[in-house]
Amino acid sequence: MELLNNLVLGFGVAFTLTNLLYAFGGAVLGTLIGVLPGLGPVATIAMLLPSIYALDATPALIMLAGIYYGAQYGGSTTAILINVPGESSSVVTAIDGYQMARKGRAGAALAAAGLGSFFAGCVGTIIIAAFAPPLTEVAFKFGPAEYFSLMVLGLIGAVVLASGSLVKAIAMIILGLLLGQINTDVISGVPRFSFDIPELTDGIGFVAIAMGVFGFGEIISNLGRPAESREVFTKNVTGLWPNAQDFKDAAPAVLRGTALGSLLGILPGGGALLASFAAYTLEKKMRGRPDQVPFGQGNIRGVAGPEAANNAGAQTSFIPMLTLGIPPNAVMALMVGAMTIKGIQPGPQVMTSNPELFWGLIASMWVGNLMLVILNLPLIGIWIKLLTVPYRFLFPAIVTFCCIGSYTLNNNPFDVYMTAIFAVVGYAFYKLGCEPAPLLLGFILGPMMEENLRRALLLSRGDWTTFATRPLSAALLAAALLMVVVVMLPSIKAKRREAFVDD
Repeated sequence: MELLNNLVLGFGVAFTLTNLLYAFGGAVLGTLIGVLPGLGPVATIAMLLPSIYALDATPALIMLAGIYYGAQYGGSTTAILINVPGESSSVVTAIDGYQMARKGRAGAALAAAGLGSFFAGCVGTIIIAAFAPPLTEVAFKFGPAEYFSLMVLGLIGAVVLASGSLVKAIAMIILGLLLGQINTDVISGVPRFSFDIPELTDGIGFVAIAMGVFGFGEIISNLGRPAESREVFTKNVTGLWPNAQDFKDAAPAVLRGTALGSLLGILPGGGALLASFAAYTLEKKMRGRPDQVPFGQGNIRGVAGPEAANNAGAQTSFIPMLTLGIPPNAVMALMVGAMTIKGIQPGPQVMTSNPELFWGLIASMWVGNLMLVILNLPLIGIWIKLLTVPYRFLFPAIVTFCCIGSYTLNNNPFDVYMTAIFAVVGYAFYKLGCEPAPLLLGFILGPMMEENLRRALLLSRGDWTTFATRPLSAALLAAALLMVVVVMLPSIKAKRREAFVDD
């Protein structure tokens, strides 16, 4: 009954004209940046962070959330039409989706992706509404020792679940932790590692790192490719609806993908990308019709399953951010930054101190998912037209917008210079094959880890065994250790490598 009352409150907030407009704007922008290769939700949200100063917290977070799950929808469009994933989580969709498009079945593939995404998004939102309150009650039992152990688990999870080399993921985490140490000491109040630069006494700007590494870094890497690989060409799309057999084949895949994505979305570092890979691997192992199209040659299950998984993962990744204040991925780290900008401390107290924000955000996800189905099915032709914009016109606009956004943070050109430095760093990561998302997580969690570590030691008078004697803290550290042991097993290591190469 209490859940229904909370949902009534949430829909009352979500259905105000202002919040509907911001939900629609976020959904449209999210779909647009998902369609455009080379510009993802992390870069877009980072660019938009300065603009939320003028907004109330609720419409601001509704808009940013819409951009995130909207990008999961839009990323499948280019993956299916031209074999260019707009989002990393759409890499798997391109395998069978593009083959369906080559066989003249692009409409069926796009519809399967859109409807699967809608179903998974709605289920993911129901899971948030049902399980977020109990998790919040548990979160109130967390002290400094438990929070430290949880963040250790989160960072290890980000390393284990990151795609590519484990060594590179560990290096990114450590670099993020080190960058997070450039600030003023929380206990002594003495600036550290600031090199007598006044702007660094408060730390490196989060937006400067995110915008530089993800936004500018992606642009530089795009410009480093041959022009013909940047120009996008469209194909004719006819017939938006799958046939009856397609629905029969796709429905079980959508259910499996939704369940898998909902679970993996909660894990630190997992989210949409890992969910889509795992769902595709699962579908290949499931037995289908004897006369079905082989995987890799246009099997609709290879589109529906991963698309449902990445959208369910995108929705449930809000759970640890909203209930514990722990960002499970780079986008949620930006959401934490946005809440901090608006003077809201992320964590279990959000539900009690800001119920309109909490439940309004959850209710807006249902509204946003419905808007996205309307955008991604009947209006698909509009998004295809945007792909014809030459990249030489697109990237100067993005660069200009990034520079304006950096400058308006503090009206200080120093932030623009820092963004430029991290643009070079981001390009270096690209050339070295390093995934930058763990760096962002390390940068966000590092200062929080240090603060909770020192608080726990102060409360225990320097007794390090406090982390092992408190049951919840010990359980979290044991889970982190188990995760490290499991991933080091030769059979698991081989399967992990195969899973990430399978695209």
